[in-house]
Amino acid sequence: MPLNGSSSGAGGANRTSSSDDGEPLSLFRLLVLSLLALLTLATLVWNLLVLATIVRVRAFHRAPHNLVASTAAADALVAALVMPLSLAKELSGGGRRWRLGRALCHAWVCLDVLCCTASIWSVAAIALDRYWSVSRHLRYTPRARRRASGALIGVAWALGALLALLPLLLGWGGSSYSAEQQRCQVSPEPAYAVFSTGGAFYLPLGVVIFVYWKIYKAAKFRVGVRNAVGPLPETGQVKEASHQPQMVFTARHATVTFQTDGETWREQKEKKAAMMVGILIGVFVLCWIPFFVTELISPLCSCTIAPVWKSIFLWLGYSNSFFNPLIYTAFNKNYNNAFKNLFVRQR
Repeated sequence: MPLNGSSSGAGGANRTSSSDDGEPLSLFRLLVLSLLALLTLATLVWNLLVLATIVRVRAFHRAPHNLVASTAAADALVAALVMPLSLAKELSGGGRRWRLGRALCHAWVCLDVLCCTASIWSVAAIALDRYWSVSRHLRYTPRARRRASGALIGVAWALGALLALLPLLLGWGGSSYSAEQQRCQVSPEPAYAVFSTGGAFYLPLGVVIFVYWKIYKAAKFRVGVRNAVGPLPETGQVKEASHQPQMVFTARHATVTFQTDGETWREQKEKKAAMMVGILIGVFVLCWIPFFVTELISPLCSCTIAPVWKSIFLWLGYSNSFFNPLIYTAFNKNYNNAFKNLFVRQR
């Protein structure tokens, strides 16, 4: 971009660059755009790394890693197809004008709804899988888990496709494009706003909150039962000489009871699942709720949100695609070891 160094620009010395419409880009704005570009690249690379690890490691070719792969695929598509077009919109100037034409506008809105909805519902699917593995560990066999995870993946992408394609096919909602105003956005139609935000965010939000409450309740119940058992009498005890946790068997009136010293493997699994789901939900809510609250309220009350706040809320939601792989891989040491092996030559 040419620098403004002519005599006609009295303030040219304070301008470092300019946007497509001739507006100056301050150093702060350049820094923000650079950070957004870095976020886009990091999101793409990190999710592709997760996908490459799952494809390469045979042990990951099963549930629940297929749910992780589905989430990573959706987030990678967000970074590859959606965020670059959003960044191009940011480069158009302070008004966030759209200069890429009607066709790309429709494609951008459609891909945005499809990929973000699939990502959000995949997060809900991971939470559901963790809950079922804790609450139904006897019935939730590997075969049942494989079937359930496959169904959850299908539902996540089918709902994303429904919200993205059905409005375009029926001519209801979808994208709102204006060549005169250089505007491209999701339709502000109130009925479509309720339909799209409810299906893309509020329903999966209700699912993950319900799941976390159930996991927390189950973990609290098991801890309460273990504390209520109390210490066992010394008479008639046979303690196995093994590593922690130690198992204690007690015979009383032709019955056999079972107890463990300290936390059992099941309790540790429940605590880990509750922590992972809690962090996943917390980051998910913090990233997306500002965007979806404004997307729902603005059409209903005919309120006008400043373009800068719309951009902040939108990119905050996109950042969830960066945090997702960080969260669910941080609770699995096998992923960390697999990541290291990707960059180490096998001997």
